[in-house]
Amino acid sequence: MKFTYSIFLVLILTACQNNEKAPAKETLNKLPNFVVIMADDLGYADLGCFDGALGYATPKLDKMAAEGLKLTSLYSANPVCSPSRAGLLTGRDPKRMGINGVFFPNSWTGMDPSEITLAEQLKQKGYATAIVGKWHLGHHYKYLPLQQGFDEYFGIPYSNDMSGVVYMKDNEVVEQQVDQRLITKTYTEKSLDFIERHQDQPFFLYVPHSMPHVPIYASEDFEGKTERGLYGDVIEEIDWSTGEILKKLETLGIAEHTVVIFTSDNGPWLPFGPEGGSADPLREGKQFTFEGGMRVPGIVQWKGTIKAGSIHDEMVSFLDVFPTFSKLAGIDLPLDRAFDGVDINNVLMGEGSRNKDEILYSMGEDFRAFRKGDWKIKMPFAGTKGSLSYAKVAAHDTLLFNLREDIGELNDLSQTNPEKRREMVSAMEAAIAEMGELPPSLIVRPKTDRSHIKKNKERLGID
Repeated sequence: MKFTYSIFLVLILTACQNNEKAPAKETLNKLPNFVVIMADDLGYADLGCFDGALGYATPKLDKMAAEGLKLTSLYSANPVCSPSRAGLLTGRDPKRMGINGVFFPNSWTGMDPSEITLAEQLKQKGYATAIVGKWHLGHHYKYLPLQQGFDEYFGIPYSNDMSGVVYMKDNEVVEQQVDQRLITKTYTEKSLDFIERHQDQPFFLYVPHSMPHVPIYASEDFEGKTERGLYGDVIEEIDWSTGEILKKLETLGIAEHTVVIFTSDNGPWLPFGPEGGSADPLREGKQFTFEGGMRVPGIVQWKGTIKAGSIHDEMVSFLDVFPTFSKLAGIDLPLDRAFDGVDINNVLMGEGSRNKDEILYSMGEDFRAFRKGDWKIKMPFAGTKGSLSYAKVAAHDTLLFNLREDIGELNDLSQTNPEKRREMVSAMEAAIAEMGELPPSLIVRPKTDRSHIKKNKERLGID
């Protein structure tokens, strides 16, 4: 009796385990799936696995890093939203597209449909493609995701502090009163639904979260739960969301055939204090080309392929995602345009470093810095006065840093190492020249004629 009962208990437990995690599906000759999850304004030190997350926890993302690859020198394409996203989706420096600023709900411009997005590239091999989240690359019809290679779109077309906070489904506005407390939960539900519906075909899912861009909100399941306050609550909900996506892949038996990337579009928006993140030990944050503005947390998981617990300290870039995924899907890069990213499959496999050891940093119309190997040159900067939404940063002359020895950019070596300074300036000039002629900046915020208001104030004697 005892022996029979024991066997029965083992069978029940085994059945329960099988219900929680399906066996891996046959993957022979099957194209890999791709999931890119991107937080908005998440800082380098906002995750536990990056020695941060003070006053809250990120267990799902920490586990993802432990089971995959942590990228400690991953660079976004720009220190602000729209250019960064354009670079990620195209593999091209946003300056090649004239995207040097952030689009607004009154913008008449957007990312040109002639650009080839990762979604368009992958559709050549029959991928189902979807974006769930923040678009921020133009809201007029020709700029929307469905005209840029995505089969499905659900999300908010702009940042959640702009007037365009509406839910769009495909090309239509479906809800004008968005409860921001439920944004992360809603994005999660939509993402899980897409994966469920497309589990039997290759898919590309892009999940650009609206949080933790201010104003920040968390659902009632997370609000008030952390010592850090609302910011910690918001990050814990994003952590939960990522965990739900990873769990879905496991449950469906497709985790071993899905490449998942988690990152942030740029550094934290520091002027917002407790409702902004942290880039420690990096210098500055969003809007600046010190490391805190463009070096972002990066985690890649590919169960059974990427060695668990891997760490890569050499530079990689958002611009590398397009050529890397293209290679994995067996698709050649288009020959009619320049690409600034490179295939980093060797990095994913732990077999070497990026074969291009340099990165240009830009903000607005200016190239402001350049990294080659361990060295970084930063060009003279006029400084900023600071405001409620823009950090105060002191003016500086040309700066030279060795990032391997000085990740916080605290020790300027430009005066003690003039030869390296000259070498780096020349290398930066050569890298810029290699890009060739660049288009003018798109107008992202058209000017408004307010002369009538001024005249009326003068007439009425109002200051």
